[in-house]
Amino acid sequence: MSLQDLEAKSELKQLVDTFANLGDERRIKDQMALFVPDTKVQVYMGEELVFDISGVEELEKTFSGFIANVKSLFHMNGQQVVDVDGDSATGIAYCQVKLVAEEDGKEFITDSSVRYTDEYVLRDGRWLFKTRISHFTINDKRPFGN
Repeated sequence: MSLQDLEAKSELKQLVDTFANLGDERRIKDQMALFVPDTKVQVYMGEELVFDISGVEELEKTFSGFIANVKSLFHMNGQQVVDVDGDSATGIAYCQVKLVAEEDGKEFITDSSVRYTDEYVLRDGRWLFKTRISHFTINDKRPFGN
């Protein structure tokens, strides 16, 4: 493995972690800077496709709408495996996501296990998401607190 590949893998790990950190801070607009303008994002809950998004404008609206009723967010990234091929790369990353939201005056926590299948491109010296397919494979929703 070349030094260039190792540097790319480190930068891609930083990209994935930055995406999660910005999400926790509700900085959706800043997350959009991590994607190519014509990005493609799909979100599956189990086997069901719930979002099929094209472009950062639509992505920002979807993400903002999704977290509108969420009181707290927490992402914890795990393993990531990437294959670098020049100015493009593919990867799989794992994440635990916790969301606390209010429904009918009660708080609920959703604990999700997510597997991301990503395509990345190097543009102007920065790695960006080209496509991101999110597989929320396990979703546990339960009352939060008492």
